[in-house]
Amino acid sequence: MIRYSLKCSSGHAFDSWFQSADAYESLRGAGMVMCPECGAAEVEKAVMAPQVRASRGRATPGPAPEETPERPLSAPADPREAALADLKRRVEATSDYVGMNFAAEARAIHDGDAPARSIHGEARADEARKLIEDGVPVAPLPFTPKSKTN
Repeated sequence: MIRYSLKCSSGHAFDSWFQSADAYESLRGAGMVMCPECGAAEVEKAVMAPQVRASRGRATPGPAPEETPERPLSAPADPREAALADLKRRVEATSDYVGMNFAAEARAIHDGDAPARSIHGEARADEARKLIEDGVPVAPLPFTPKSKTN
């Protein structure tokens, strides 16, 4: 695994992990590396300091966030993380998760073949593009579904 400091065309800085340098290049070339703040796919590696190994072969630890009773490590570190966590909670509480059936279910609701309701799920890029082209109101969510997280 390799971690890169990245910067989008709008100047937002963020970090991301990749399986290898080749994996990063492949994903970036396919437009799949996007800025978490603005969604821009024009992303480049930013200048970053190398992680230096100590004499015993262990990485020199950088500053770690402190866990306190007021702020456990699982708590959002900044207002953007808090807003994203709140959005995820609201989406999961007010809509049905339909998994990989999202495209078919969204189309059925749009066409009146299924009862109207809020849904969220997963779709391949080509399925999402077709829904948008056909006027089905959909939008990508800026978080991973609960079923795909630890």
